[in-house]
Amino acid sequence: MSIKNHILGFPRIGLYRELKIAQENYWSKKITLNELLIAGKKIRKKNWKTQIKSGLDYVTVGDFSWYDHVLNISMMINNIPKRHRANEKELNLDTLFRVARGSKLTDKNCSASEMTKWFNTNYHYIVPEFTNNQNFYFSWKQIIEEVDEALSLGYSVKPVLLGPLTYLWLGKVKGIHFNKLDLLEKILPIYQEVFLELNIRKVEWIQIDEPILVLDLPKDWKKAFKLSYNTLNKNKIKILLATYFGDINHNLDLINNLPIQGLHIDLISGKYDLSQLHNYLNNNFLLSLGIINGRNIWKANLLEWFNKLKSFMKFKNTFWISSSCSLLHVPVDVSIEDNLTDFVKSWFSFGVQKCLELSILSRVLNKKLDIQELHDWIKPIDAYKSSNIVNNIVVQKRVSKISLDQTKRKNNFIIRSKIQKKELNLPILPTTTIGSFPQTKEIRKLRLDYKNKVINQLDYEKEIKIHIKNNIIQQEKLGLDVLVHGEPERNDMVEYFSEYLEGFVFTQYGWVQSYGSRCVKPPIIVGDISRITPITVKWSKFAQSLTKKPVKAMLTGPVTILCWSFPREDISKENISKQIALALQDEVLDLEKSGINIIQIDEPALREGLPLRKKEWNDYLSWSVKSFQLCSSGVKDSTQIHTHMCYCEFNDIMSAIVDLDADVITIETSRSDMELLEFFKTFKYPNDIGPGVYDIHSPNIPTVKWMEKLLLKALKYISLERLWVNPDCGLKTRNWTETYLALQNMIQATINIRKKF
Repeated sequence: MSIKNHILGFPRIGLYRELKIAQENYWSKKITLNELLIAGKKIRKKNWKTQIKSGLDYVTVGDFSWYDHVLNISMMINNIPKRHRANEKELNLDTLFRVARGSKLTDKNCSASEMTKWFNTNYHYIVPEFTNNQNFYFSWKQIIEEVDEALSLGYSVKPVLLGPLTYLWLGKVKGIHFNKLDLLEKILPIYQEVFLELNIRKVEWIQIDEPILVLDLPKDWKKAFKLSYNTLNKNKIKILLATYFGDINHNLDLINNLPIQGLHIDLISGKYDLSQLHNYLNNNFLLSLGIINGRNIWKANLLEWFNKLKSFMKFKNTFWISSSCSLLHVPVDVSIEDNLTDFVKSWFSFGVQKCLELSILSRVLNKKLDIQELHDWIKPIDAYKSSNIVNNIVVQKRVSKISLDQTKRKNNFIIRSKIQKKELNLPILPTTTIGSFPQTKEIRKLRLDYKNKVINQLDYEKEIKIHIKNNIIQQEKLGLDVLVHGEPERNDMVEYFSEYLEGFVFTQYGWVQSYGSRCVKPPIIVGDISRITPITVKWSKFAQSLTKKPVKAMLTGPVTILCWSFPREDISKENISKQIALALQDEVLDLEKSGINIIQIDEPALREGLPLRKKEWNDYLSWSVKSFQLCSSGVKDSTQIHTHMCYCEFNDIMSAIVDLDADVITIETSRSDMELLEFFKTFKYPNDIGPGVYDIHSPNIPTVKWMEKLLLKALKYISLERLWVNPDCGLKTRNWTETYLALQNMIQATINIRKKF
């Protein structure tokens, strides 16, 4: 009997976001390339040491990335768009950052590659770009260098690579249309080279991640799996094929016949009958069972898993246990949290603790540790269930009484639009922003000083009002039509709102990578949710008092708050979403009462929450749309409801977006050069729409001509009277110089187009 343990990947940002700090210091030329490389090496070394110290049998190597692990593969196979190269032969870390962030190589702006969500998570990856007949070669040997690094420290390594088919699936064709699978035979030799290098180093196992196996795959893609793994299975190195974010039951015939030595399945997200696994999975496979949730922060019930695995051992007594997916999606270590009580902290398990959970459970299964350890581990789980923090009868009753009337506007969009146009008196092609303005060092210090009680509430609010006033002045100076207060009081768009809602707790260091150097600190939902006090009313009302132009209030929607938090697991996500929606409904109605006529409710996570299997879409979209309607539908016809979405495949859910019945939707389209709007050739979106005309995640200043071109393109699909002009996302990550120049050009482009019509 041998039960080994491992993880599919560890958080790469560092305990205190050391990678983010090093990246941003390098981009701003405060540190050298060598100093950046040293920072990365320290993080990797610490991550491997943590895994061994926790009692894992292998250290996972190859999960580190300078920006994104999909981009790692693009670099590895030399799949770099020409616009990102200083010259044909150059390939270095600066190349990688140009692909991810865009840059100014010569006298022309170099747009970044598109970025979108990694399956149904809040992690973003850089979308590979493919052109017809392109060639690849093994050009970026980060994986080999890091394996050598780990081997030199004496570790048993298990390298991980994103699989060739998942990589192809996630990319997009540029230029002449062709079948992406045509490129597979050119990519596989590079994977073979990696295998050969690892074989020379006597590496026993390689983990190849193919999460697309949980999807409904076309026949030609299924066929391509056989070709790929027949090609790769030519070395002594053993392949652990890793699947996650769902189950593979519908693809078992394909997987069982692949020439692989091991298979990882996600028992958290997937629907599997553990007692029957031996009947329908290839018995020759070494099984890796993903039993520790890699996407949530609750302690695992190790005793429950022990009993399940003990029964499973009757059929198979040699297997591995693991995290369900990479631990990329959880914070690093709960033990450093100081602002949580010991009682609450005991409920949670972050990256370090999840490694420990695997170690404890495997040792008990291998009879090297007493079962009492499992009983001790789960005591906090029982304490949570009986805690008075969890249940609120008032909230539960309110949810049970939700009626259909609460999810419908009084009149349809055509009637509302006429009323709103008269009330707001906006020009054609109204200009606005998505909500946030630059979060300067002064603003961050102000919030920190207030949080640490260095200044009192009166002084804090006085300073926040100064920043809001400056935001209004700058917007009026620019000539924007619909203004925002700029959100200087907000840290994160989800965390800020959650702080005013009962049922949440917050970490101090619970950072998770969203993309590149962008980290978020998801709140944790521990109980029933209600609004404690008005959240945004005071600031929106103050901003409106400073101008005669309409000020748009900014809220984060219920589905996004849910998706970008760590949810409780004892009630359904639908129930949680409705609780949040009711809390936001109170805020929306208070904003309206205070004289705010435009309210934006952002739902960038609506597509992200979509289940990976199409057969489950309708149920999710039904309750998620109702949640948005619940918080937005109680207003008068004259109140204009906006929503915003970014970095996802909108086409999949366009009918649901229509059902939201927002008066205006603003969407990200600039990175794809308005490509999304091709969809509107056949799909007639009925309400107003603002496709983003420039990418705020890039340091580029878009030109007037560039944005004119995009607006003219948009007007081919959207009528003049329904088109809005805006950036594709909030401006909090940009500086004021970039922001002012970009918006100035955006407004000039709008003026020029107005003159044409």
